[in-house]
Parts: sequence; structure tokens; C-alpha cells
Amino acid sequence: MTAFAPTNKVSTPTLPEGWPIGSYDSYAEAQRAVDHLARKDFPVETLTIVGIDPMLVERVDGKLTWGRVLGAGAASGAWLGLMVGLLLSLVTQGGALPPILIGLVTGLGFGMASAALKYRPAKGKRDFVSHSQLVARRYDVLSLPKTAEQGRDLLAQLVLARPPRG
Repeated sequence: MTAFAPTNKVSTPTLPEGWPIGSYDSYAEAQRAVDHLARKDFPVETLTIVGIDPMLVERVDGKLTWGRVLGAGAASGAWLGLMVGLLLSLVTQGGALPPILIGLVTGLGFGMASAALKYRPAKGKRDFVSHSQLVARRYDVLSLPKTAEQGRDLLAQLVLARPPRG
């Protein structure tokens, strides 16, 4: 079976089915519980990890400055210019170094210019860098009814397990 083999799984969003057999404070703990069940030859295809009470958390990484904007633009432009320069060096006669250097310098300049043009209108509206994460207050492991009792018994052997919240 390949990674692209068709499955009988539902592809449209549906509510999870099953009975709670474990409840955890972090996704890592829920994964650990499923790993424990897999090691015990439990049919893990009957399980679902459900994040309860999801929230979007935006973590601020730092202040956005002109230096940071121009530096990031220069770096991305330089990479693009380097790739174009490498491709040009394959099809041009003469040395490979001139097209690579021209591509690198041109990409660097265009990268900085495009970053500055994007940042200038937004200056003062969002002067910070951040990343977002989708997290949940707790993570329940659900099992189909036919395997729920066995799963609950196996998770009772795991130190991090605690009774499901109702």
C-alpha cells in the first residue's frame, strides 16, 4: 500500500465518533497515549484525538523594524536571484560566475525594494512579528465503542492517563 492509496475514510468534515478513553492537557500527551496503545497492538485506526475548546493563539516574536524588513527581503531576493543566476550560468557561454553574481545582486536589490514597498504602507499598523498556533484546552482520545473498553484498560497502565472528563 502506498501513501496515496485510496482509503474508505470520510473526507468531508464530520463530528468525531467514539467514547472517550483518555483526556490530556497537551497534544503531546494524547500522542503518547496513542503510541502506547500502538505498542500494545491496539487497533489504532479506531481512535481519534479531539481538541476540546480550541483557540487561536498568536505569539509575538519581536518588534518589526526597517532593518528586519530589509534584511528578510534581501535574503529572499538573494535566494531567488541565486537560483536564476545558476540557471542562466547553465545556458550562457563563458564563465559561470558572472551570471550567478548578477543574479544574486539583482535579486538582493529587488527583494529589498519589494519588501520596503510592502512594509511602508503598513508602518505603524502592525510593527511586530508573530506566529499563530491552533491549540485546545484539552485533548480527548476517542475510541469506537467496540474497542473502547480494551483501550481504556490499556491506558490505565500508562502513568499519564487519567479518567476522561465528562
